[in-house]
Amino acid sequence: MAETSLGHVDHTAPRPPGLRGFIADWSSDQRAFKGVSWGKAMMWIFLLSDTFIFGCFLLSYMTARMSTVVPWPNPSEVFALHLFGQDIPLILIAIMTFVLISSSGTMAMAVNFGYRRDRKKTAILMLLTAALGATFVGMQAFEWTKLISEGVRPWENPWGAAQFGSTFFMITGFHGTHVTIGVIFLLIVARKVWRGDYETGERGFFTSRRGQYESVEIMGLYWHFVDLVWVFIFAFFYLW
Repeated sequence: MAETSLGHVDHTAPRPPGLRGFIADWSSDQRAFKGVSWGKAMMWIFLLSDTFIFGCFLLSYMTARMSTVVPWPNPSEVFALHLFGQDIPLILIAIMTFVLISSSGTMAMAVNFGYRRDRKKTAILMLLTAALGATFVGMQAFEWTKLISEGVRPWENPWGAAQFGSTFFMITGFHGTHVTIGVIFLLIVARKVWRGDYETGERGFFTSRRGQYESVEIMGLYWHFVDLVWVFIFAFFYLW
């Protein structure tokens, strides 16, 4: 690959043979990361490491579930709510999932308006995203309270395999902590957007170059990751 006078790589040029060709390929690939800001690159690295952690948790859950000789609790019974005189399976979980997925939509719109430098709409949508996230955490706290009152513990539960409680509280608690931290940072960034810190280039935490709303985009990356992880937790815990 040859480089033009403007610094662009000419992909039509023949690839040099041997080690020189390998070096040319490597140097052309790393150019894709030269324009990425420090904050965005660090967020991607964090999300990659977090993916490994959640992956290990879910693999541990699958191993525990498939290796136990004691019957695993039926999610339709464990996560049912008694409403209108009957037990409705997974109704709370369905609402929680709808709320969190909806928050991903409001976050995407906030990033879009951030690109347009519409700070009022950006701030309002970020606050709405934070409210939906807080609602999700509140419903998860209600779910935990219900299960604890019914006898579920990290070391035992009345419906079957003892590993159910430990894996459930560990994985959903770890995810809920991520959502809670996300809500806090959404409020911080939304406040800075509302005050116009990204327009004036006000110095401080979670700021960027004047006229740039990059912190909003970085928050969007984090929030979409949290939503995506919940899809896997929902499938493994509540549908399997």
